[in-house]
Order: sequence, then structure tokens, then C-alpha cells
Amino acid sequence: MSNFVDRARITCKAGDGGNGCVSFHREKFVQNGGPDGGDGGHGGDVLLYADPNMHTLLDFRFKRKYTAPNGEPGAAERRRGRSGEALTIKVPVGTVVRDEDTGLVVADMDVPGETKTLLRGGRGGWGNTRFATPTRQAPNFAKPGIKTEIHTFQLELKTLADIGLVGYPNVGKSSILAALTAARPKIGNYHFTTLTPNLGILRHRGQDMVLADIPGLVEGASEGVGLGHDFLRHVERTRLLFHVVDISGSEGRDPVEDVQQINHELASYGDLANRPQLMVANKTDLTADDSNLQALKAWCDTQGLEVFPVSAATRQGFDALLDRAAQLLETLPPIQHFVEEAVADEADQLDDTFSVRFADGAFEVEGPAMEHLINSVNFEDEESVNWFHRTLRRLGVIDELRRNGAGEGATVRIADMEFDFID
Repeated sequence: MSNFVDRARITCKAGDGGNGCVSFHREKFVQNGGPDGGDGGHGGDVLLYADPNMHTLLDFRFKRKYTAPNGEPGAAERRRGRSGEALTIKVPVGTVVRDEDTGLVVADMDVPGETKTLLRGGRGGWGNTRFATPTRQAPNFAKPGIKTEIHTFQLELKTLADIGLVGYPNVGKSSILAALTAARPKIGNYHFTTLTPNLGILRHRGQDMVLADIPGLVEGASEGVGLGHDFLRHVERTRLLFHVVDISGSEGRDPVEDVQQINHELASYGDLANRPQLMVANKTDLTADDSNLQALKAWCDTQGLEVFPVSAATRQGFDALLDRAAQLLETLPPIQHFVEEAVADEADQLDDTFSVRFADGAFEVEGPAMEHLINSVNFEDEESVNWFHRTLRRLGVIDELRRNGAGEGATVRIADMEFDFID
């Protein structure tokens, strides 16, 4: 199994809020002590941390489920339950997180050391102290904590680099990276020596540039042929492309046809066709015949592309290339940041929307807050039942039941509870 993994799928759940407590003050010589039930603690959040020391999503092959601790219930003497500790998930810099159900980007971890909240823990429930009023001095009910849902996320690692080296396999991209930076990628004279993106940093005339050696593309890469999609996703973030070709034709290939084919694959994958690129004619040391170079220059002139002959083996020709790259990078927009959308947040409030339907001889009331409301009621306590009816009326449930034909004595079902409708 490869040690480089750039896609993963995980499930996460923030902590549930702790339940509120029903309690009354008990003390010798003190009669009719008032309510003193404390609130439940909040559930733990799920956080993401962009770890500069991680370079792959391999860890998520072995651990895919993440659950933050729940908040503890409240206690007597108005003691609040302990809140659950936040759970931090470390990801490599450049990881894009999408909600699997909606496809929305919920986090783009493109800043080293950055922490973002992925899911918020559920709010703790109120203890019965909260429900005391001048007319309700002994409330015998409390609210449960808000329960959170399980969310599934897709993680994609997209390389962060100023310059991406693209081209067919075995054209010398890794050799160029090694010649320009301190990176030491695996180099070999066979196709697909490079199977994972390699990064290197170079300083040219006082300007730092990050280079990414993108593994070689092949015809059909944009349609997933070979490892096409795995490679192309790492080009998305680059600001400038070095399009490397073997100008010597050492494998009997036509450099112009190679360039046209790679550009076709880039155009078929997102907006990569519009990414600025400089043509890097490598392996000039292997031939004295400049016919391939002249043909490439002639074609590039028609496309408005600049050609820079270089030799990674002898480290010649790079000054002009890097001068032009530095000039372009000063004017190009920064590395792409994906717009983030918030996922459903159960922490602060429940969705009060509901629906009413008639089924199996009863009017069923369904909605995210209905089960939570039922769990808040002590049906053996008259004050709690009265509070329940007032809440139904405030939410508009009574009016909606009436509009749907519910009459006096009709059966109403909410969650697993049934009762008679009283207008």
C-alpha cells in the first residue's frame, strides 16, 4: 500500500449536550426548598488543525470515525455539568473538506497551523431552576441536551505550490526539481518513477518560490485514465505551470504533439487551460539537432507561449526561466482558496419547522425539535404538561393540526407519544 494518500472519507460527530437536572433544595429545618437543578454541559466540538508536519492522508486509512465527548448532566445545588473537551483532527496543509451529503466545501485548510471548527457540540439542557417563575415555584421538569448528528466528510489533499511541473512521464520533471531545490525526489529512466507530488522551495534573486513536481500525465488523464484524476487535482492550486517537454525526442516522441495532448487534458479538467504556463524544453544536452526546438518555438509563437531551453543534467538555461517566473508570480493571483459553506450546526438551536400528516388513524407531528420537546416533558407533572401545551401553541402546532382537520379528541402522535387533541 502506498504511503501517499490524498483522498479519504471520515465520519464525525460532535458531543451531545448534557441533560438538565431536576432537583430541589434539601436542608434540615428548611421546608419547601426551591428548585436547584443545574444545566447540562455543552458537548465537545470537532476541530480541524492544519499540521505542517503531515504530508499525506494515510492516517485516515486506519482511523475513520471521530466522536467528541458528550457534555455531562447537570447536578443538584445548581451545579452545571462538565462540558465535553474538543476533539482535534490533524490534517495536512492543503486539505479540502467536503460534506458528503451536500458536496459543499466546509473547510479549506490552506494555512499552516490554522484551526477551524468543523462541528459544534450540542448545547446543554436547562435545569429546572431555569423554569421557576412567581407562579411556577416548583417546576418538576428540565430540558435534555441537544443531540448532534453524525456527518460524513470527504477529504482531498491538493498540493499548495506557486509553480507546478507538468508533462509526459520521463521528460525530466523530477530532475528539474532536484536541480533547482534541495528536494531529492526519486529519479529513474522509466515511466512513472514519480507516483506522488514532490515539493521543493527555491530562492531566486531574493524571491522564494514553491515548486511541485506533478507525476506524469498520460492521454485520457482528465477522464481518469491511469492515475489522471489523482495527479490533476494537485495542479488545481498552482499559480503557474512549467510545461516540461523532452526536446531531444529521446523516446521518439514529437514535443509539439506532447504539448498539445497535455494541454487538452488540462483543458478537460476544470479551468486548468487558462493557467499561465511557460514551456520548458528539457534535455538540450542530449542532442545537437535543434529541429524539434525550432518546431516547438514556431508552434508556441502561434499560441502566445514562451519557450525556455534548459538542461537539468548540466543545470544550464534556468536563469532566464526563473527570471520570467518571478516576474509573472508578482502579478498572478494568490493560490486558490475554496469558498467554505457551513454545515448544519446543532449546537445553538433546533430547527422549529415541522409537518403534520394523517396516518394510521392519527395526526403525526414530525420535525427536528419535536422529539427534543417530548423528552423535556414530565407527563406526571401538571405544570410540565401545561408548559408543553403552551410550547405547542407557540410553535404553531395547534393551529396546524386544526387546519389539517384535527378535532376535539382526535389522536395526535409526536415521536413515540400519543395523546388526545384538546383545542
